[in-house]
Amino acid sequence: MQQTMILGILVFDRIKEAGRTQEVLSKHADVIRTRLGFHELSDTVCSRVGTIVLVLQGDPVKWQQLEEDLAQIGGVEIKKIHFDYMFK
Repeated sequence: MQQTMILGILVFDRIKEAGRTQEVLSKHADVIRTRLGFHELSDTVCSRVGTIVLVLQGDPVKWQQLEEDLAQIGGVEIKKIHFDYMFK
């Protein structure tokens, strides 16, 4: 059985929390298969709120460690989607 976890991360003040968030993501890079981050940007505004989508692979115990480390950052909300599947 294969497992995939998708984490959605909302960073409420990305300017303040970007450094700590990056440290945690780098620490757990071995389980991050895909990372997509974005925030609103225009000629007049650069949003302080950022969104990150992670697709995780590997050991589910390490996924939990990543989630726990992210939860220690103030101003971060995490949502997750878990898939179990089999290849034929």
